[in-house]
Amino acid sequence: MNKTLLIMAAGLGSRYGGNKQIDRIGPNGEILMEYSIHDAVEAGFNKVVFVIRKSMDSLFREMIGDKIAKKVEVAYAYQEYDSLPGGFVPPADRTKPYGTVHAVMCAKDLIHEPFAVINADDYYGKDAFSAMADSLTRLEKEPNRASMVAYYLKNTISRNGHVTRGICSTDDQNRLVKVVETYSILPFPDGTIRDIHDNPEGVILDPDALVSMNLWGFSPSFFADGMEYLENFLKDSSGDPLKKECLLPALVDTLMHTKGLQVEVLSTHAVWFGVTYKEDKAYVASELKKLHDNGSYPPAL
Repeated sequence: MNKTLLIMAAGLGSRYGGNKQIDRIGPNGEILMEYSIHDAVEAGFNKVVFVIRKSMDSLFREMIGDKIAKKVEVAYAYQEYDSLPGGFVPPADRTKPYGTVHAVMCAKDLIHEPFAVINADDYYGKDAFSAMADSLTRLEKEPNRASMVAYYLKNTISRNGHVTRGICSTDDQNRLVKVVETYSILPFPDGTIRDIHDNPEGVILDPDALVSMNLWGFSPSFFADGMEYLENFLKDSSGDPLKKECLLPALVDTLMHTKGLQVEVLSTHAVWFGVTYKEDKAYVASELKKLHDNGSYPPAL
């Protein structure tokens, strides 16, 4: 069975201050997504689709695409702020793409098999890809199902600024019940983790809450529902037209409640870490070096 890994790498990295997707963080100059690709190939994925900006094309192929093409099939999709369905024209002053749903939909003509979705600037762990590969095998026969790997909130925050996380609720069969995109999560000096989006004093969150880090598994039928959702989002006049984003957790939550999508929350021992701010880089580099030193990865990927 074919399994595709879709990597969302078109983000502008505004908080990070540069193209963090292609920043060399590993001990031998590896970029972060190389670890995800390595782990995915080991787990049985045989195709990688990169969603990038056209302006990154040559540099991206030179840094990673051509190297990866020696191991798996590689394809490219392009996410631009104006690559939108239904003839929608963005506001003249808008310069950023429309979020993770937009990113996935840009690859709809390249994927015809069950696929996983990840961020380019996160480390998900080997167990996560093994669990996801097994899940995609099940999704091939059950098109109205999806899956996600969840992580504990306390293990996904940054000490260097606020982050956005999809906070999840599950039932007793490890199925997703609800996912709420929470935009301004920050650790406080008293050890609590709080959402400061609407209240500067913050709403205290459960540190053991399960959160989505955009490691999703979908069947190809997901594209039809996603395109419909994106078109409706673009027609909606609410929100800041220059900044609003169409995000995967919100789409999944909508499909669960309107079309009966069932989402399996996968249990793993995977460890997540990622780079949101420049100050996160030193910690991530240290963790990656430990993984090479303990033999989890070869001397150079």
